[in-house]
Amino acid sequence: MLRAMIVALLSSPACADHDPGPGHPECPARLQAALDALAGPEFAPLRRLDAASATSAQLERAHSPRYVRRILSILPEVGDAVRLDPDTVMSRGSAEAARRAAGAACAAVDAVMDGTAGAAFAAIRPPGHHAEPAQAMGFCLFGSAAVAAFHARDRWGLRRIAIADFDVHHGNGTQAIMQSDPDLFFASSHQSPCYPGTGAASERGVAGNVANLPLAPGTGGAGFRAGWTERLLPALDRFAPELLIVSAGFDAHRDDLLAQLELDEDDFVWITERLQALAARHCGGRLVSLLEGGYDLPALGRCVAAHVRTLMRTAAASDV
Repeated sequence: MLRAMIVALLSSPACADHDPGPGHPECPARLQAALDALAGPEFAPLRRLDAASATSAQLERAHSPRYVRRILSILPEVGDAVRLDPDTVMSRGSAEAARRAAGAACAAVDAVMDGTAGAAFAAIRPPGHHAEPAQAMGFCLFGSAAVAAFHARDRWGLRRIAIADFDVHHGNGTQAIMQSDPDLFFASSHQSPCYPGTGAASERGVAGNVANLPLAPGTGGAGFRAGWTERLLPALDRFAPELLIVSAGFDAHRDDLLAQLELDEDDFVWITERLQALAARHCGGRLVSLLEGGYDLPALGRCVAAHVRTLMRTAAASDV
């Protein structure tokens, strides 16, 4: 038997103003594809919320103050761009887009903590999980998931917070920010070898608070599900978080050309259900999901719809 769950949808038009330039895979059309996928009648029950920009204080819990000041000061003229590395480009609207993305992540935490929603999905860009404490990389400027985790601690007094990341690329930035804090936990599945070259199973964090699942190119749903079932979900269960944040990247889809995993929509439904069940066991159901990667636009739209559709319902414990 299924019951409806109130799910909040957070986004900002400012997230479309980040423009890395023609031909860049992390394009404004990604946001539109995600939002278009959630525009149909079945998604009318979503509680659509606006998000303010993250404050410097919020950003500085995850990043060095000097780095935050530097990124927020980069405001090229309209039509110009500043290249931070071969992959990461800032346009006139990039700094505000990144602040809004992090702000949406914090607002999503507030929504599930104050009872506005049982779960929340933030349709945001640029993605965040590659942004290290003092370095932008991999299309990412601010680590929105890590910013949200520290916001949950500061604003709501939570202690044990976990981030689960199923993007095809390892969330090196999230890991770098969290790995030295035993009250935070980071679990990631990702292709290896692949960008950024981190995420070995031997990387365990300061107190075993990091769990990495490298997946060989060509791995499909069976290998993905087995790895989460045997390694990552049990590790998250043992940690028993008070809040679960999901870095929801959909670039492990077989149609996405930035890597070579072979997942489909059913695999993302499966992992969403398992993470919901984990949140029900430990967090009172509180789950915050943030869009990370996903660069084939039709596949991205289908995966976002499948993910949010699953968040909108919860199965009885015996059915999960």
